[in-house]
Amino acid sequence: MPMVIAPKDPDPEKVSTYECGFNAFDDARMKFDVQFYIVAILFIIVDLDVAFLFPWAVTLFNPTLGADRGFQIFAFWSMFVFLLVFAIGFLYEWKKGALEWR
Repeated sequence: MPMVIAPKDPDPEKVSTYECGFNAFDDARMKFDVQFYIVAILFIIVDLDVAFLFPWAVTLFNPTLGADRGFQIFAFWSMFVFLLVFAIGFLYEWKKGALEWR
């Protein structure tokens, strides 16, 4: 019903693109440098690493959980291997120049 009774006055201001109070500077489909995507992916990987590390650090030596010593040793070394693989990947990215802003 509102479409029938609403005034139809599409002037150029009403049909133009509105972005944060500014007129559009350029085409919305402009190309981004690949470096932005690499930085975003590396950020997500580091963020996930911290997301795995925090609960592990909180629960590893928590006496209320009653984990036996064998489980604590296994959990410690499994996280060590996880961080080692992460560090090797990070060093590989650094050596390949993915962290250099060109």
